[in-house]
Parts: sequence; structure tokens; C-alpha cells
Amino acid sequence: MTIDEIMRTSAVIPVLVIDDAATARPLAEALVAGGLRVLEVTLRTPAALDAIRAMKQVPGAIVGAGTVVDADQFAAVMAAGAEFIVSPGLTERLARPIIDSGVPFLPGIANAGDIMTGLDLGLTHFKFFPAEANGGLKALKALAGPFYQCKFCPTGGITESSAPEWLAFDPVLCVGGSWVTPKGADMAMVTALAKTASGLRR
Repeated sequence: MTIDEIMRTSAVIPVLVIDDAATARPLAEALVAGGLRVLEVTLRTPAALDAIRAMKQVPGAIVGAGTVVDADQFAAVMAAGAEFIVSPGLTERLARPIIDSGVPFLPGIANAGDIMTGLDLGLTHFKFFPAEANGGLKALKALAGPFYQCKFCPTGGITESSAPEWLAFDPVLCVGGSWVTPKGADMAMVTALAKTASGLRR
């Protein structure tokens, strides 16, 4: 799959922080059952790589790695079976090996300079991060004007209530969100939240 196809699979990509790898597969099953197939496992905990491996076993799940910031992490998540890569920012040193590998890549951008760096590398799909802290939808609309060829996945501060407004903006293909997996939620609740999120449309 291309990064464009992955971003168009569902309107919401759950951003997952997994503390215990034993919970990864049930969580992925609950999200997929609710209609959210694209799952971003962030490299914020020691359990992340094992979580990617476990979630890969779930039929229908498209499992990627987020918070990838260097070449060593890229190698590690690829060995774990990650199907796409998300980074919080964009540097040529990180981007080159990912682009050369052909794996779908969604780098983070925060300003016009970041987008121009991405375009120089042949990229047109970006994560707008942190979305709300960077000025919200108003800021993204200002950036998207001169960069009409680009598509975005805003992440950071997006909520169930604010997601529809973001998704109504044409350059936004999807949003990243953690609200579908609140702390303490059981799997039935996660599936219910995922069903609601999967019903959102651009």
C-alpha cells in the first residue's frame, strides 16, 4: 500500500502508547472490530516493538510505527514488521533510508520550511504535528494554500468533537487520535469508540 492508500483507509488513525505487550493483540482486535484498521504504535515504551509484532497477527490490521526519530529505530521497527513509518518531524538523514526502502512514510511537519524539505525529498503526504499547539485548523489552512499538492494527517490535540471539522477540510485525509483508546477502557468500550470514529467521513 502507498501512504495515500493507508491514509484513506479510515478517517481516524489511533495513536497507541502500549505499556504491556500482552494487551496489544486484544486492543488491535477491538479496534479492527470497530472498523479502524490502520494502527500507529508509538515508540514511547519498551513494549512497542513486541506490540507491533503482536498486532501484526490480527487479520485486517495495518500496523505502523510512530515516533520514529533515527535510523536505528527505523531498522528495529522494520524488523518487527511495521508496514508504515510515522515520525514527529522531518530530517533528510531520517527520511532518506525510509524513502529508499519504499516503505510508506508519514513525516511530521509544523511549518512551511518543513513542507519544502519534504517536497525536495519527493514527499507530498505529511503529519501536521502537534496540530492544536501549532495553531490548529486555521494554521493548517494557511499552510495548505501555497502547498496545494500536499495532503495531511493532523495529530496532537484532536478530539472526537473536533475531528469532524478537521476532516471537512479537503487536504486532510485522516486525523490521528488517542481518544479511541482512553486509559482504563475495556475492549468493549474501545470497539464502541472505534465504531463511532470509523463512521466519521471526509
